[in-house]
Amino acid sequence: MKTVRDLAREIVAREGGFVQDPDDPGGTTNHGVTLAALRRLGLDISGDGTIDGSDVRRLSAAQAVEIYIEHYFRRPGLGALPEVVQPAVFDMQVNAGASAVKILQRLCSEMGFACVDDGAVGPATIRAAQLAYEAAPAHLADAYGIARRNFYYALADARPASRKYACRRDGGKGGWITRAEEFIAPHYHLTDAQHRARVAAWG
Repeated sequence: MKTVRDLAREIVAREGGFVQDPDDPGGTTNHGVTLAALRRLGLDISGDGTIDGSDVRRLSAAQAVEIYIEHYFRRPGLGALPEVVQPAVFDMQVNAGASAVKILQRLCSEMGFACVDDGAVGPATIRAAQLAYEAAPAHLADAYGIARRNFYYALADARPASRKYACRRDGGKGGWITRAEEFIAPHYHLTDAQHRARVAAWG
């Protein structure tokens, strides 16, 4: 099993460097860390008393790793979840915040282990996730990854500006979909034809 630090380093590599994409709801990011996140955490990287875009630019990969470990894994309590889903939930927590845990909570409820989908890892969620794991130890990680993939498609259905993250210009799988499938066994990956059929209505 990879360490949390290993997972955080992989997330930083996956997120890439400095990006200013007007279609990204997260706004200006560096290594996946947004300006809003720096302000929320009170991290003045430059030390000039103001947290702005220059701080995002100055953020190092090593600093991003520490932010992810502390604020996206430890504080949300992801370490209390079954180990098999921790990598994917951690990656999604960075990518989509509380939606990461909500996806797991909804999955547990669908499997018959009800819990409120509030995005918080509390005793009820921990118990539901453990019961779900015990019921399907070889399948929970794949089921979560598939639910995550479906979440991305649904998000792009509802927000046309986000479709470029789920579908490339040539019609192939976009970054969101390939990212979700990194955590799904290959035989559950969508074929190119299946993906194209799923996004055909987007035009």
